[in-house]
Amino acid sequence: MKQSKISFSEEQIQFINKYSEMGFKDKSELVRKALKEYQKKVEEKELIESAKLYTKIYNADKDLRLLTDSAINEWPE
Repeated sequence: MKQSKISFSEEQIQFINKYSEMGFKDKSELVRKALKEYQKKVEEKELIESAKLYTKIYNADKDLRLLTDSAINEWPE
């Protein structure tokens, strides 16, 4: 695993120093878990924004809606 030097506020350091109380084997594991959770939230937000954009485009494009509806109607059951 690669290492990186980063800075934290005093409040964050105090929180990180409680890693064992939270069930982590070391400080790095706690930070990696926190970053992974944040990454998932960011990716979920991006996915939601993308879905909203596709919805907006779909709703604004009558031809696209007609095409989609015709494909659904012709879909085998």
